[in-house]
Amino acid sequence: MPSERLQKIIAAAGITSRRSAEKLISSGAVSVNGQIVTELGTKADPERDHIRVNGKLLHGAERQIYLLMNKPKGYVTTVRDPEGRPTVMDLLRGIRVRVYPVGRLDYASEGLLLLTNDGELAHKLMKAASHVPKVYVVKIAGTPNEAGIEKIRRGLSIPVESRFLPRRDVRNDASRTDEDARTPKIQTARTDEDARASKTRRSSRLTERVKTAPAKVRMVREGDNPWYELTLTEGRNRQIRRMFEEIGHHVEKIKRVRYGPLSLDIPPGEFRRLSTGEIEKLKAATGLPKKPART
Repeated sequence: MPSERLQKIIAAAGITSRRSAEKLISSGAVSVNGQIVTELGTKADPERDHIRVNGKLLHGAERQIYLLMNKPKGYVTTVRDPEGRPTVMDLLRGIRVRVYPVGRLDYASEGLLLLTNDGELAHKLMKAASHVPKVYVVKIAGTPNEAGIEKIRRGLSIPVESRFLPRRDVRNDASRTDEDARTPKIQTARTDEDARASKTRRSSRLTERVKTAPAKVRMVREGDNPWYELTLTEGRNRQIRRMFEEIGHHVEKIKRVRYGPLSLDIPPGEFRRLSTGEIEKLKAATGLPKKPART
């Protein structure tokens, strides 16, 4: 079998996402034939080489699975949450293999979310260069003027979290100890002081500004607090909220209704498997081969 990048092999085995696999490699948690590997460009043959992650031998690729979920509000798009809030993984029933969210919808947002253990596809979908369109319906507080909407259409400068400042609120999944895993999750109500402190930390990290890619925007429901449909080809953290904040309006609701060729067609909190045809179309949208996958 031809050699492949280590992060791709680890992701295909269902250990973690490709991005997290890169962190595992860089941290020295991966070895090939007894030698610790920390260089991300390293390749290996999964059929001939002995690859270990955190000391455990890798056992080849898992059967790939592709899920579409209608994420409700009040769930975090992550495998586990250090604050003990419900995660989208709590909604999965009857799925016995590990899957991971592709990108994220924030705690207060809802709608179409993809989950898979296909690390290569997830990586392609999350790259801005893939240009896979994502469609949202958004409720805005107050009515933006046409000049503001035009700024969003053309692309505008928004604040983003610095890549060079560590996030204080999130621990690396790979660093959790056995004791952490045994500790029960306790969901506590956050006080106003906690919320203000968290907001202050978040604001202190917004030290860079980037220009968003052009977006399609159209009003779908008029009113004092109108609804707009937005089509984006990138997915920065809290991007929609920050775009509207830049033109002076608060976003009250966000719901993702399309992701590439896929449309939201199930009730909140439910999920379904993608058909072979849907998987082929999704891969084609990213430039991957249309070879049918086992579902």
